[in-house]
Order: sequence, then C-alpha cells, then structure tokens
Amino acid sequence: MDEMNNSTGLTSEQVKASRDTYGSNTLELQENRVLLQVLKEVVLEPMFILLLAACIIYFVVGQYQEGIIMGVSIFIVAGISLFQEYRSKNAVGALKKISAAKAHVLRNGIIHPIATEEIVVNDLLLLEEGEVVAADGLIVTANDFSLNESILTGESFAVTKSADNNTSVYKGTLITSGSARVKVTAVGLKTMFGKIGLSLKEITIAKTPLQNQIRSFVRNMVWAGAVAFLIVVGFNYYHSGNLVQSFLQGLTLAMSILPEEIPVAFSTFQALGAFRLLRNNIIVKQPQYVETLGSATVICVDKTGTLTQNKMSIEYVYEAAREISLRVKEPVELPAALIEYAMWSSETTPFDPMEKAIHDLYEKTTATDKRKLFDQVHEYPISGKPPMMTHIFKNKSGETIIAVKGAPEAILRQSNLSKEALNKIEEQSRSYARSGFRVLGVGKGSWKETRWPVSQEEFVFEFLGLIAFQDPPKENIIQTIQTFRDAGIGVKMITGDYAETALTIADQVHMIHNKEVLTGQEVLHMSTEALQKKVSQVNIFARMFPEAKLKVIDALKENGEVVAMTGDGVNDGPALKAAHIGIAMGKRGSEVARSAASLILTDDDLAHMTDAVALGRKIYDNLKKAIQYIVSIHIPIILIVTLPLLLMWKFSDIFSPVHVIFLELIMGPTCSIIYENEPMEPGTMQRVPRKMGSTFLSLKQLSVSIIQGLMITAGCLGIGYYYMQQGSEDAIIRTVIFTTLLFSNIFLTLVNRSSRLSIFKTLAYKNNLVLLIIGVTLLFITGLLTIPFLQNLFRLQTLNMTALLTCIAVALLSTLWMEIWKLFKRQTVL
Repeated sequence: MDEMNNSTGLTSEQVKASRDTYGSNTLELQENRVLLQVLKEVVLEPMFILLLAACIIYFVVGQYQEGIIMGVSIFIVAGISLFQEYRSKNAVGALKKISAAKAHVLRNGIIHPIATEEIVVNDLLLLEEGEVVAADGLIVTANDFSLNESILTGESFAVTKSADNNTSVYKGTLITSGSARVKVTAVGLKTMFGKIGLSLKEITIAKTPLQNQIRSFVRNMVWAGAVAFLIVVGFNYYHSGNLVQSFLQGLTLAMSILPEEIPVAFSTFQALGAFRLLRNNIIVKQPQYVETLGSATVICVDKTGTLTQNKMSIEYVYEAAREISLRVKEPVELPAALIEYAMWSSETTPFDPMEKAIHDLYEKTTATDKRKLFDQVHEYPISGKPPMMTHIFKNKSGETIIAVKGAPEAILRQSNLSKEALNKIEEQSRSYARSGFRVLGVGKGSWKETRWPVSQEEFVFEFLGLIAFQDPPKENIIQTIQTFRDAGIGVKMITGDYAETALTIADQVHMIHNKEVLTGQEVLHMSTEALQKKVSQVNIFARMFPEAKLKVIDALKENGEVVAMTGDGVNDGPALKAAHIGIAMGKRGSEVARSAASLILTDDDLAHMTDAVALGRKIYDNLKKAIQYIVSIHIPIILIVTLPLLLMWKFSDIFSPVHVIFLELIMGPTCSIIYENEPMEPGTMQRVPRKMGSTFLSLKQLSVSIIQGLMITAGCLGIGYYYMQQGSEDAIIRTVIFTTLLFSNIFLTLVNRSSRLSIFKTLAYKNNLVLLIIGVTLLFITGLLTIPFLQNLFRLQTLNMTALLTCIAVALLSTLWMEIWKLFKRQTVL
C-alpha cells in the first residue's frame, strides 16, 4: 500500500485498502449475530420446552390435530418472543452505535471526526488531553504529551512521551496532558489492548435490584411449576391410571404457572425506554439505567455549562500594578500585559469558551499580534488544589514567555506580594465572585535554569491581575430545578468556583440553600460521619476537586440517596462512575467523562433529565401494571386446572395445553405491548421517588393482584360449577368457564391501567393498541363460539345468548369490584 503523507493523512482509496488488509478497529472476533442469539434464548425458554413436549405427546398418542396445533403454537409463541427480543436487542445495538467513542483523524488533508471502529492502520490520529487512545500507534509529533497506562501496566503515574523518546502509544490508555499526532500501527484484536483480552464485552455489568428480583421470582415459579407437574401427574395417574392424560394435565398446569411473559416484558420496557430517551437527546449506555432514573433522589450538578450557558464574556479586568478595576465595555485603556499573558496561558487553538473570550479580547486590544512569532516549547497542564496551568513560549531570537492562569489564590501563593497587596487582590476577587462572575488570576513567570522545573509550583510569578467572566444562567434552568424539586429530587451544586460565585448563581437560578457552602478542602478534612450529616444539609459545594467530589458522592450514597451527577471533565470520571446515574455532557464532555457516565446529554441541556426521570418513573409504573396483570390472570388459569382435580369434581378435564397456549398468545401482547405504550399518569412527577431496592414482587405489593386472581377464579369456577350442577354437558361447562375467563381478561386489562384512577378516566388515555388487542380477543371469542373447526379443536360448544350474557356479567363482577376499591383509596387520600 502506498505510504501516506504525514501532512495530509490517508486518501479515501488508502483507507479502503488498509481496512481490507488489516481489518477494522473492533474487539469482536465475529459480527454480533443478534438473530441467532435471540433464537437460542427463545429455544431454551421453559415454555418452549413444555410446548414441544406437549406436541410430541399428542403425535405419539395419535392426536394429530392437537399435535399440529401445538406445533403451530410453538412457531407463534416463538415468533412473538423473537420479535420482541429482536426489537429490544436492535434498540440496544443502535444505542451502542450512537454512544460509541469518537476520534479525530487526518484524511485527504482534512480533519474528520469518526467512530473509533472506523480507524485503520496508517491513519493519522490526532490526540488531545482527556481522550482515550483508540488504537496503537507511533508518535509523529507531540507537545508535552503524557499518558496514564495503568489499564495495561497497573502503574497509575503518567508517562511522558515524544516523537524522539518512548514513541509508542497504546489503545485504551488515557491522555493526561498535551497533544500528539500518531500514525496508527495496529487496530482491533491486533492492538496490545486486544491481545491481552481487555474487551469491554468481558466487563460484567451489575444487575439492578429489580432485575435480580424478577430473575429470582421467575426462577422460583419455574421450580414451582416443576413440583406442580410431578404432583398433578402422580395424583391424576393414581386416580385414573391414564399416563398420557396425566402427563398432559401436568404439562397444562406447568404451562399455566410459568410467567414467561415477565422477563420478555422487562427487557422490552427497558430497551424501548432507552430508545425513547434518545428522542429527547439522551443516550443511555445500558437499558437497565432507565429503571434507576425513576428512583433518583439527588442530582449533583456542575455550575458552568449545566446551570449556566457556558457563553463566557469578559466583563471586568483588574490590573494589580495600578490596583484598578476596569469595565471592559467602557472606553478605557485596558492593561495590555494582563490580557497578553492571559492569552499566552491559554491553548493556542482554544476550544474552552473562557479561552476563546481571552483570545478575542487580545485580538481587539493588541496593536501587534505576536502569536505567530512564538512557538510553545513547554506546557504544565491544569493541576493543583486549586488549579492553575502554565505555558512557555520562545521566539527565534530566544525571548521567553512564561504565562500562568488559574485560581487567583493558587498564583498568589507563588507571588512575592506584601500582605496588604494580597488582601486587596483577594477582596477584589471576592467582590467579583459576589457579583456572580467567574474569576481567573493571571501571572508572569521567570526561570533562569537551563532545564525547566518538574512542577509549575516551582516558579515564582509576578501577579498581573484578575479577569472576571460573566456566564449567565440558562433560560430554562429555573423551571428545570423547580421540576426536580416537585418530583422530590434534591439539587446540589458542585463547582470549582468561589463560594461567593456559587451562592450568587444559586440565587439566580432559585436553588434552595441555607447560605452554607462546603469547600473541597473542608470536605477532605471531614470525618465520614460528619460529612454524611453535612451533605444532607448543604446544597452548595465550592472550590471542589476530584477527590472531594468523589467523597461527597460516597457520603450521599451512604445516606441512602440515589445519586445522579453531571460532569464533563477528565477528572469527573471517578465521581461519575461512583454515582448511581452518571450524566456526561455530549458537546463539551471529555471522552473519559462520556465513557464513565451512564447517560450522555447530547445537547448539554439539563432540562432533558427531567424528561428522563419522568420516563424512568413511567416505565417502572407500567412494568408494575404489566406484572401485576400477569400475576392476576395466571392465578385463575392455575386454579382452574388444579382445583377441580383436587376437589374430585366429576368433570375435571377443563383445560388442555391448547387452551393455555391460546391464553398465552393473548396475555403476552397485552403485557408487553399495551402496558408498554401506556402514557404517564397525572401526578407521577409530583410524588417522592421510590426506594431503589423496593419491589412490587413482594406478597404485600401483590396482595391486590392475588385477590383479583382469586375473584376471577371464583367467578369462572362458580359459573362452571352451576352448569355442572344443572347437568350440562362437559363441552358447555368448559365453554362457559373459558368464555368467562376471556371476558375477565379484557376487563382486567382495562381495570389495571391504573391502580388509582377510574376506568372511565383511563379509557381517555391515548393508546390505540388497547383497542387493537381487545378487538383481536373479541374476534377470537366470536370464532371460538361460532366456527366448528375451532369448537372441535378447543372442545367447545355454541352458547345461547343467555349463557353468553351470564358469562359477561360474571366477568364484570369478578373484575370491576376493583373500581370500588380505587374509589375508596381516592377518598381516603382526600
């Protein structure tokens, strides 16, 4: 392959040739075959195995019609499961592609942002501080470039690299300072990262409490089904001596016990919820985070860019030499040295709004632009508590510029100023902060040695002055904070700014606080017990740094809070990872922050988080309705199969596997389609968050569902017993029981759309799928009662109008009592 040009990168033809020769930058051995994976999961489901067993038994005993129907049912059930699982997994796959890391490469002489998997060997990769290296390569050029290679070596200290010394960089390592241009030498599994098996697919994602609860519940029901199968087979065989019929009865009961709709409904709700969030500019890294959103109790937010617009304008400058504060917009002569050194201490190609504002002011006020006359020769990245950064430039004649900017107190402690001068500058800084300005100090350094110091803390600086930036609050932030407050979610500000600035901004955005502010140093020096008490009282944290942020998050978690946190910087990674819900900014967030976070706000608008919390609560509520519906409707199926047998009714062969699978075909879409599409109920965002470990699968939570199931059982068996006492034929008894159960299912679906609101209210909900599923069910009932083939298959008979209306009336009585209970609950609340 032709060699690339180091100034223009690969051509489009060279990119294709490299990909064909060396492959793509992925860590998967083969393409992820979603369909085959889903098919395997469906085939191994207990319900599929039971259906297959019933199908085989029917064919063995010569009941070919029933066997064929069971075979067709297998394909229908498997098809529904395949569709729902495939849709869920495709939604998750699409989210993963959208949230994939990005990199910048030089191709055809133009810098392109691309997905990291599109990088090829010989690409020119452009790396900057805060990014994660996307492929192995050799450094072509570097500027004060250092990396943390602990993911490969276990050593946490930074390693300095250049084009002349230690030139290799490796996939997965973190850039801690500087920038570099790298020629890619290996991608995908050929990288050092790939060779030692550090694929992200090997990282186990912790399951949420609800996932564990559902898994445990389904597993217990599977065991219960197995035990019930053995008991019924034994009991029936003991009394009848018919082994085949006993096995079919046992399979019928086992099928009725298995709640196989629950895990399918859960994965569907989560995956589609995550995909819906994408429409609201929120990328969810894993679907299970959607559930956690609904239980958030505290959100910790940064000030700059989250509460404010991150549109920095320089309002004032303070010249230390003349001890004067000047308003930039007024026609006054501004201090040239202060502005020039602020520019030198900024990035040469600024991307931060503050540095852009500094460069703009320099261009407006300078007579001679010196930027092209000097080259940067050394850099000390932002560091320290509080932080600062230093840049060193030289021109061809050997003139040296050492410029620093950062927290005023950081520069002042390295300046030889009198106590009086220090006090004046500190008071001016606090004065700016009280007005809500963000304040930076600027200094000029000197160094006489031939080798630059290891740390910028070794310089002595001449303090030049202060720059005050205005960053107005976002227009929608007051309403956003109020929405969080209405939802019972506390809002805490965690910022690196002055306490005075934080307090002013908090007042501007109507944050609730007690005027108390904790600083990063105070947080670090507090005992764990004292901090846990403080974080429940204090809502504003200023002059914070990574260790302090992490300690605050941990203290909130120890207090039992479910913590969400926003972040964008490299150093926010640990706290974002520690929070229950880490929220990274999509536009200005570093790659490290985006990798550590659970969610990414693509447009950096915190208002979308209120939508995310609302959706999280809606999904949890709808999943609760779906599972309670499943429990309610499974109980009568189980008891209709079991009780007549145990009570020694003269007619106990009511349901067969054909009946149960037909009911499954109705129940599956009902819980996964109808309830998933239900709108959010009124008042959802005005109630306190649920506890993260709470469950709706406990006996207490399911008590109403159990009673609903028992009432439907009583109605179905009651009407069946009445007709049995009247001497009706077996087919008529089976028909009235089955018909009553089908109508009960329709009414139960409508009643359970809300545990609080009347059915007349919920009928107004916009959910077209309700009419679709109920309409299909009514068509099936009509077919069962009128079409001879279906009647023969299900062993049913046509009912007269009196019997049909009686079935409907019993179904209404068995389900609509819940409306009286809901009315009682509403009046009790009032």
